[in-house]
Amino acid sequence: MSHTFAVWAPDATSVDLVLVRDATGPDDGTRTARAMARADGGWWQLAVSAAGHGSDYLFAVDGGDPVPDPRSAWQPFGVHGPSRLFDPSRHRWSDEHWRGRDVRGALHYELHVGTFTPEGTLDAAVERLDHLVGLGVEVVALMPVAAFPGRWGWGYDGVHLFAVHDPYGGPAALQRFVDAAHARGLAVSLDCVYNHLGPSGNYTSLFGPYFTDRHHTPWGQAVNLDGEGAAEVRRWICDNALRWFRDFHVDALRLDAVHALVDDSERHVLAQLAQETAALADGLRRPLSLVAESDLNDAVMVTPTTEGGLGMTAQWDDDVHHALHALLTGERQGYYADFGSGEVLRTVWREAFWHAGRHSSFRGGDWGRPVPPGTSGHRFLAYAANHDQVGNRATGDRPAAGLSAGEVAGSLALVLTSPFTPMLFMGEEWGCRTPFQFFTDHQEPALAESVREGRRREFAEHGWDADQVPDPQDAATRDASVLAWDEVAEPTHAGLLGWTRDLVALRRREPDLADDDLAEVDVELGPPDETRDDGRPEWLVVHRGEWRVVVVLRTSRADDDATEVPLHATGRVERHWGPVRAEGRTLRLEGPGAALVRTA
Repeated sequence: MSHTFAVWAPDATSVDLVLVRDATGPDDGTRTARAMARADGGWWQLAVSAAGHGSDYLFAVDGGDPVPDPRSAWQPFGVHGPSRLFDPSRHRWSDEHWRGRDVRGALHYELHVGTFTPEGTLDAAVERLDHLVGLGVEVVALMPVAAFPGRWGWGYDGVHLFAVHDPYGGPAALQRFVDAAHARGLAVSLDCVYNHLGPSGNYTSLFGPYFTDRHHTPWGQAVNLDGEGAAEVRRWICDNALRWFRDFHVDALRLDAVHALVDDSERHVLAQLAQETAALADGLRRPLSLVAESDLNDAVMVTPTTEGGLGMTAQWDDDVHHALHALLTGERQGYYADFGSGEVLRTVWREAFWHAGRHSSFRGGDWGRPVPPGTSGHRFLAYAANHDQVGNRATGDRPAAGLSAGEVAGSLALVLTSPFTPMLFMGEEWGCRTPFQFFTDHQEPALAESVREGRRREFAEHGWDADQVPDPQDAATRDASVLAWDEVAEPTHAGLLGWTRDLVALRRREPDLADDDLAEVDVELGPPDETRDDGRPEWLVVHRGEWRVVVVLRTSRADDDATEVPLHATGRVERHWGPVRAEGRTLRLEGPGAALVRTA
């Protein structure tokens, strides 16, 4: 057993490898320091004959305190403790017949490992994979698993990009999870955060210029992608991404807030990553996907690099969410100000973006660019909920907490029959009412208080009662966010689950309902709902080939309990939520609900 330790520290005059033997905690064990040798390109190396899988170590730069490896694969003692070597080849994979899956058009299911089950581990999540198979999920989208401070958290303050959060089970557990998913025909997407690191446990600047003052982001200094030393920082990012594909058999990466990857290089780091991912996919002979979260509303994100684009496979589309959420809830605050009308939803369903050169009142100027004709709708992920749009509300309340079951059914119908790539947020399939709140587990008192007060102050500025904002450091906040799986046994939730399964099955079976041609979509709007003052239509009908997706939005009408929706053709109701009756070319629905009609 032997291992060559290596670390990039271009400006250091000395680097010591600190081996930690027989450690049972971050601060014990026998430590032995050995000088490393300078190598090419600012790297330092040292071969150790008695080191291998399970060996614990740290690095000390220029005689400073020993700290973890910036490329640590395993942090069993937390983000401040020693790193541990991990040999990915020890896992005996059983997915030799897995041929991968292109994520475009496939049903995604976003889940947070720490609250998907009460145990909050990857192994416990495996026990729920059969539920996802029965639902018709095709891509399991994990929120970040990179090592972050404390026991619980969302993972977007991760600081060890190559490590898997140890309370989730560590790197071996992620391999087991992916293997188990593939055995069930499920692809796995992993959320990666390359635009910033968290404030606790980030030691990268002790080693080299990982960050720069040349650019700034909402989190402070930007990652150094175009300054001195940027080549190795870009390799740090690209090597990390390729490692998940190669050593963990992950099928896709969701790249967080890529608009904050500020890069003035001739070749943007996203284009570099797209090209290297494509090369690896050719070598592995299976599709590998990159799904971007972008605030830019610019289809250059999903345009191939050969055509001058950034080469992402697909991107999240918040305009779809905003159009749907504002229409259903009537909320118009903040970035919902320009959304909420039926006309906005119709435009988004046909053009992918509302802000496509239009004025954005939230941003104070024109925003976005039109999607070029012929762009596949499957390049854009559609959702009525996700971790951001639920968890970044003051109380973490889900749409289902304020909507009727019929409105939830209508929301599911619109997303799952859209021309986009659909995504559900864990529990949404049964109209889950438990919140998904923001929670942390910082051990530094000052940082914990800063996060707590910052959260309260932010929502107070937006009109919320600060006393209603859950304390992110309180363990009860995490506990309240754990999925209530026993809800599924309740009649309404069971009914919504069955409705979701039916919609997914229809989308898979009926080409018209999965078609990606935005130009072939039409949305017919009913008259304004007189029970509201926001101009919301009583109903809308999405035309999908020979199918009509009918959604009734109104809550009540004094003179008649039923809403009449013209179909302009005779049709057969294939699936419906709520009392429905077809009368010739007219459909009658009593109260909020939805129906899928195949026209003659």
